[in-house]
Amino acid sequence: MYALDALRRRPGRSATTALGVGLAVGLVVLLLALSAGIQTSSSELATASGVDLIAASANTTLTSGTLPPVTDAHSLVSRMPAADPNVVTASPWLVSDLVFGNASLWAAANRSAVPSSWAPTESGSVGWIPDANGGLETPTLYNGTGFTLPGDPYYDNGTYRGVKTGEIELDQGLAAVLGVSVHGTVWAAATSPSGPSGLAAWYQNATAFTVVGITGPFWLVPSALLSFLYLSELQAIVGGGTPATDYASLVLIHLRDPTTASTDQQILTAAFPTLTIFTLGDILGEIQHVVNLYRTFGELIGIIGVVVAALFTTTVLQMSVDDRSRELALLRAIGHTRLSIGSFVVQEGLLLGAFGLAVGVPIAYAGAVGINDFLLRLLPGLPAGFSFVSFDAGVLGTGLTLVVAIGLAAAIAPAVRAMQLPVAEELRAP
Repeated sequence: MYALDALRRRPGRSATTALGVGLAVGLVVLLLALSAGIQTSSSELATASGVDLIAASANTTLTSGTLPPVTDAHSLVSRMPAADPNVVTASPWLVSDLVFGNASLWAAANRSAVPSSWAPTESGSVGWIPDANGGLETPTLYNGTGFTLPGDPYYDNGTYRGVKTGEIELDQGLAAVLGVSVHGTVWAAATSPSGPSGLAAWYQNATAFTVVGITGPFWLVPSALLSFLYLSELQAIVGGGTPATDYASLVLIHLRDPTTASTDQQILTAAFPTLTIFTLGDILGEIQHVVNLYRTFGELIGIIGVVVAALFTTTVLQMSVDDRSRELALLRAIGHTRLSIGSFVVQEGLLLGAFGLAVGVPIAYAGAVGINDFLLRLLPGLPAGFSFVSFDAGVLGTGLTLVVAIGLAAAIAPAVRAMQLPVAEELRAP
C-alpha cells in the first residue's frame, strides 16, 4: 500500500513511466507473437497441404530465387512410385507467368480502337496434370465442371500431337480482372504486346482457352491472379511443347506413410540423381531459419527498448526516493529496517512494471491484429483460420518476465540509496 500511495502522489510521472515500460514490453511481445504465429501457421499449412516431399532440379536450394527445369516431367508421375512404393502421388508442376487478353480487348484490337487504359493482364500460371494430384491440396472449384479429360491429352506419350483441350481454370481475382465467367474465352501468351498497335498481331499468335472453372485463391502459389492449365499446354506456350522441353518447375510428392519421409528422401535421391529431394522438415526448417533471423533482429530492437525503459524507470524511482528522503528517514526512526525500506522501493518498481504490462499487452494485441489483417489482405488465398500472430502462454509469459525484470533492475540503485539515507541528517534538514 505504501508503494501504491507513492505512485498515486505523482500520477503524471507514474503514468509516463508505466507507458514507457508498456511500449517497450509491448514491442517485444508483438515481435514474439509474430514469430510464434508464422512458425505455427506454416507448420499447420505444410501438414495440411498433403505435400510430404518436393523434388527440384539438382543443386537447387530452398533459398534460391529460381527453379531450374526438372526434365522428363511427365514420366516422373509413374517412375517415382515405381522407385519407391511409398509414393502415392508425384505431381509435376510448371509455374510460369502468362499474359492474358479477353474478348473485349480482342474486339477493340480488331477495330483499332483500343482505349488507352486497356491492356493484357499478366498472371501467374500453373501447368499440371489434374488427375495426378491425389492427396494434394488444390484450389477449391467454385463454378464450372473443371478439367474434363484425364491425364494430359496433348502430351500423348511424349509426341505432343494429341488433343489440345484448350481448357483453363481461373481464380476469382483473375476472372474478375478479365471480366469472364465459365464458358468464356481468354487468350494467353508468354510475352506482352509491344503496345496498342501490336495487339492484333499478339492475338493472332496467342492461344485461345475456354474457361472451364472458377476457383478460389490458392495459398501454395500466393498470387491474387492465378490460372491453371494442363502441363503440356502450358509447356507449348512457354517452352515449345516437344519431348526435349518436357520440363516442370518442381514435383510435389504425397506419401502413403509420411512418417518415413527421410527414408523416402534417400530412396528417391538415389533413384533420381538429377533431382534434389526436400522433406517437409527441410522446408519448415528453412522457414524457421528465416523467422529466427527476423526474430533476432526484433529482439535486438526490443532489448534496446527494454534497457531504455529500465533506465527511465530507475531515474523516476531515484527522483521518488529523493522527494521522500525525510519520510523514509522517519520510517527508519520509528523502527523500520533498512531491508523494509528497500523493499518499499522494489515494490514501487514492480508496480510500475505491472502497470506497464497492463498498458503494453493491449497495445501489442492491437498492433498484432492490425498487422495480421494487413498481411492476410496482402497474401490472398490463405485458408480460414491462418494467423500471422499467436498470443500463446510462452509469449505472455515472456512479457510478464520482462516487466518483473525491468521493475527489479530499475529498483536496485534507488533501493540501495533509500537504505543508506542518513537518518539523523535527513530529520534535521530544514
